[in-house]
Amino acid sequence: MWVDSHCHLDFPELAADRQGLIGRAVDAGLKAMVTISTRVRRFDGIRAIAEAHDGIWCSVGTHPHNAHEELDVTAEDLVALAGHPKVIAIGEAGLDWFYDKSPREAQEQGFRTHIAAARASGLPLVIHAREADAKVADILTEEMGKGAFAAVLHCFTGSRELAITGIELGLYVSFSGIATYKSAQNLRDLARELPVDRILVETDAPYLAPGKFRGKTNEPSYVVETGKVVAEAVGLTPEEMARQTTANFYRLFAKADPLQRLSA
Repeated sequence: MWVDSHCHLDFPELAADRQGLIGRAVDAGLKAMVTISTRVRRFDGIRAIAEAHDGIWCSVGTHPHNAHEELDVTAEDLVALAGHPKVIAIGEAGLDWFYDKSPREAQEQGFRTHIAAARASGLPLVIHAREADAKVADILTEEMGKGAFAAVLHCFTGSRELAITGIELGLYVSFSGIATYKSAQNLRDLARELPVDRILVETDAPYLAPGKFRGKTNEPSYVVETGKVVAEAVGLTPEEMARQTTANFYRLFAKADPLQRLSA
């Protein structure tokens, strides 16, 4: 069975047919999914989705695009919200210097706040990194020196150097539908180089549908297509990849109950 380790079920593109996409995910062989927070002030909606369904988990945090809007959210605030039984991760947080929708100083402050929350709560941090690889690597290395924390580099499209730094620091690397694109041979080559016990797959739905479905609204069931492509890249069968990435998921997101399963 597969797990979609990163999607956004509260986004309008998915909210209109949420029950339908859950049913399609079950039919595709998904066991669980994680709906990821982008604004703490909208966390109640995220939590309600997770509470309503077995096999759906959530995170709590502020996306770097919105960092400047929630600088008043403290690590202690995040830890308190993360006490809910359905919250299994902190984030997503990090640096996005491609869009620069939030001042870089605000993004870095938010990133470090979320790292502190991950360290204090024991929950893994979901990291967003775009066009800021060297700075992300520097912050992760510096912060890991202050005390260990678990994390995943989500929707990875960065440099080999960032991926290897992450692996050396004990992090996981997650591949999205981008890894299926013809232009992304570098990502498939990188996947082959990484330890298979540190690889996750995700959709980042409603965005980045894999090549087979490109142009459509992405949804959690499509994670299977990404998993098949990554499996071929690393030399595993799809069945082996499903088992491996699911085991990796429950190792990293240890608060998630593996006995809970999606149901239509």
